[in-house]
Amino acid sequence: MTALRLALTEYVTIRRAFGTQLREPAVALGHFVEFLEREGAEFITTKLALRWAQKPKRAQRATWARRLTAVRGFATWLSPFERRTEVPPRGLLDARHRRNKPHIFSDQEIEQLMAQTSRLRSRTGLRALTYTTLIGLLAATGLRPGEALALDVADVDLQDGVLAIRQTKFGKSRFVPVEDSTRAALARYAKRRDTLCPWRRTDAFLVSERGARLPGGTACWTFARVSSTIGLRGPAGRHIGRDPRLQDLRHTFATRRLVEWYRAGANVEREMPKLATYLGHSAIAHTYWYIEAVPELLQLATERLMRQPGGGR
Repeated sequence: MTALRLALTEYVTIRRAFGTQLREPAVALGHFVEFLEREGAEFITTKLALRWAQKPKRAQRATWARRLTAVRGFATWLSPFERRTEVPPRGLLDARHRRNKPHIFSDQEIEQLMAQTSRLRSRTGLRALTYTTLIGLLAATGLRPGEALALDVADVDLQDGVLAIRQTKFGKSRFVPVEDSTRAALARYAKRRDTLCPWRRTDAFLVSERGARLPGGTACWTFARVSSTIGLRGPAGRHIGRDPRLQDLRHTFATRRLVEWYRAGANVEREMPKLATYLGHSAIAHTYWYIEAVPELLQLATERLMRQPGGGR
C-alpha cells in the first residue's frame, strides 16, 4: 500500500471519528489516489488535482468543483505531514455557493473593534454605546447577530445572568447563561441606555439612537465600516457579506472553546453536544464544522486522535 493510500485511510478514519459520514468524498478520493498512483506521483499537486477533477469531460462544472473540494480537504489535512503537498487554491472551479471561511478574531482585534465603535458619533452617544455592547455580547456569548438584536428587555435577566433566546434560526428557544463580567457589562449598558433614551419606541434591549430596535442590515453595515477603519478589511463598498463579519464573532467564540478543550486535554467528543446546545445548532454536525473550517482545530483534533491507541502513523 502506498503512502498516499495509507494517508487517505487515516484521513477518512479521522473525519468519520468526528461525526462526518464522508461517503461520496471518500469514494472520490479513492479514485483520486488511484489516479496519482497511475501517474507515479508521490504527493498531491494542484496541476494533478485539477486534471483529475475535470476528467469527466461532460460533467457539469459543479461536479468538477465538488471533486476538487474533496481533494482540497484531504490536501489541507495531509500538508503538515507531507511538506511537498500542494493545496489547490479556492476559486479554481467554483460553481456553487459555499459556506464562508470564518475569520477568527484575536483578542487584540476585538479590543480594536470595541475601541473604534466607542468613537462612533451621535447626538446622545447611545450609538457608540449600543455597538460596543453588541460586539462585546457576541464575542462573549457566541450568539447569532440576529439573536442578539432580537433580545427584548424582558429576555435579559440581569440578576441571574441568563438570556432567553426566543427568535432563533431554527425556531428553537433556549436559555444562555453568561459570565458575571458580561452580566455586569449588560447592566451598565441598560442603565446608561435608560438615561440617554428614556422614551423608547420598542421593547428591544439594544436600541438605536432614535430609540428603535437596531436593524440587522444597519448593524452589519456599521460593523463593515468599523472593520475597514481599523484595517481588518478593505474599503466598505456595497458588498458587506465577505471579509470579517459580525457572524465571525460567533465563529470565534466556538473555535476558542474547542481550542481550549483540546489544549486542556478535555474529552471534546463528550463536551461537543453541550456546545451545540449552547450555540443553538439544529444538529451536532454543524458544530463539528468548526474543526474542518479552522486549520488549527483540525491539527489539534488530528494530534489527539494520533495519541490514542492504534492511532499512530
